[in-house]
Amino acid sequence: MSGTNGAPSGMSGWRARMAGADRRDLILGWTLILGITAAFMVVNSLTVLTDSPSLRLWAPWVWEGTSALSLALLIWLPWLAASAAPTALLDDGWRGRGAFLALHLTAALLYSLLHVGLMVAMRHGVYAALGEAYDYGPPIQRFVYEFRKDLLSYTLFVGVFWAVRSLREARESPMRPVSFDIRDGARLIRAPLDDILAVTSAGNYVEFILADGRRPLMRATLAAVEVELERCGFVRTHRSWLVNAARMSGLRPEGSGDWTVELGSLEAPLSRRYAPALDRLKAERPGPVA
Repeated sequence: MSGTNGAPSGMSGWRARMAGADRRDLILGWTLILGITAAFMVVNSLTVLTDSPSLRLWAPWVWEGTSALSLALLIWLPWLAASAAPTALLDDGWRGRGAFLALHLTAALLYSLLHVGLMVAMRHGVYAALGEAYDYGPPIQRFVYEFRKDLLSYTLFVGVFWAVRSLREARESPMRPVSFDIRDGARLIRAPLDDILAVTSAGNYVEFILADGRRPLMRATLAAVEVELERCGFVRTHRSWLVNAARMSGLRPEGSGDWTVELGSLEAPLSRRYAPALDRLKAERPGPVA
């Protein structure tokens, strides 16, 4: 069953997250985190033995090893939290920021409780097998101490999963072209996308308005050009206009729901019938609004 936004819920949500790219993110992140954790375990164990030579040789390795093993078993939790509360929530107003903080603080607390519980249980088991008794110390004071460390490790692990996901999405996203070929009669003009301010309909042709003042014509429909340029950040603002959102310098209301898109010295109409274009222009490159 899916939620209202089409996202999988319940057990189907878990299956979806454990499939494909998300599963690869977990495996890669887990491998990186395991390597970092193992390195810290070795360094910390050797440091304790150096600082306290009277300790039994195995003790620091048991302390650090049980902590590292517990973390390795719980890596799924930061991964799940990183997916459920991505950094995009921070751009979604105070509700989004509140949900982001609430989810990660709850996940960090659960992560620490499980980490400490597993770690202490393992230590009791190892000590008992060696004929020793393990003393964890005052529970509340010790947990506060461990929670501060776990909060740092949780933040690091969530950051690793965000980085892994961002790198994967960057590799998978199609490269944005840097130019567009304008076929002006028998002549071909290769115009950099950033130099195209807007495209307008001109009968059986479209006119490209370039930053250097040129206005080459190409035999095509505006709808056909829109299909090619939409993925490059161009927005249809009027039945006869397509504008480059990256070159927008301002938006000006004209009354009755219509707006004017300012592209430097060029002005393009934004019809009230193209309301989604206004939202997209504000979201992609908000300019001064009169």
